[in-house]
This record gives sequence, C-alpha cells and structure tokens, in this order.
Amino acid sequence: EAQLAESGGELVQPGGSLRLSCAASGFTFGSYDMSWVRQAPGKGPEWVSVINTGGSKVAYSDSVKGRFTSSRDNAKNTLYLQMDSLKSEDTAVYYCYGRLNSENCWGQGTQVAVSS
Repeated sequence: EAQLAESGGELVQPGGSLRLSCAASGFTFGSYDMSWVRQAPGKGPEWVSVINTGGSKVAYSDSVKGRFTSSRDNAKNTLYLQMDSLKSEDTAVYYCYGRLNSENCWGQGTQVAVSS
C-alpha cells in the first residue's frame, strides 16, 4: 500500500525557517512527480509546488516563489520542503501528494503555525 508521512511542522516566528519532510513507502517513489499542497484554516487547498521525478525541475505558486524550495532524495524515498522567510499567511496544514497512475496518494499532513 502506498503511503506518505509528513513531519517537521511546528510553531515558528515570522521570518523564521522550517524544513518539512515527507517519507514515502509502498511504491516506486522515484517514478512519480510529487507535490506539496497546503490548507489554511477556513480555506480550501492551495497547491504549493511540484517536483519532477529526478528533482531537476520544480514549479512553485506565486505565493511561495523565492521563499520555499522543494527537493527530493530518491535513494531515501523522501520529499522535502525548505521554507524560509515565513509569514503568518503561511500558517496551514501541509500535505505531500502524488498522483500514482490513477490513484491520488495523500499524507496525513503536518501543521505549520507562523506567529509571534
């Protein structure tokens, strides 16, 4: 069974940094593009980034471009999101996501709170 498990979320001050991780299991991680999606309190899901299978191409939403960096280590079956210059509006539950053939695979999410 394909599984994704996020970690690394916590309370951080504005301007701070966090690195999220997403551990993949049960499928060939390196064969799929992977995304980060977030959901702020009271709002719908917002796509954050997508990275290709080899990690050479990444696209970001305008709201995080220049502040967030997505990467992956296929040998460790792990997806990362480095978040710098965090703002209060980055407060959300962050999910990793993969479209595995015809199946959507989501993690359980990790909470990021940006507040002084």
